Amino acid sequence: MLRFTRPLLQAAVCAPKTTTGFVGLAVHPDPLPALSKTYKSTLSLLESIPESSIYRQGVQALTAKKLAVVEAALEKGDVELVEKELGEGQLEEALLVAQDEFKLVGKMIEWKP
Repeated sequence: MLRFTRPLLQAAVCAPKTTTGFVGLAVHPDPLPALSKTYKSTLSLLESIPESSIYRQGVQALTAKKLAVVEAALEKGDVELVEKELGEGQLEEALLVAQDEFKLVGKMIEWKP
């Protein structure tokens, strides 16, 4: 019986994620490149805001730090490391946060605070 359960356990642990456990939040098929692209887009959009802006300085520093974590993990493909380093839950959640920040940068450019 032990021989039968060990492969099942390994299959369950190594199986691809089928759900995030959150209603309405689907599993992203390839979240690391999407997260990297979103962070890069945010950084390029931030260049439209004056360098003296405190908002730009804060978001730019935080986004650059997160991008460095994602870029380092892209080479290894280590999703768990990114989730741990970012501290934003699952990568799908981090992707939502990154997309929201990207939208907010656009609004900040429009509002010119």
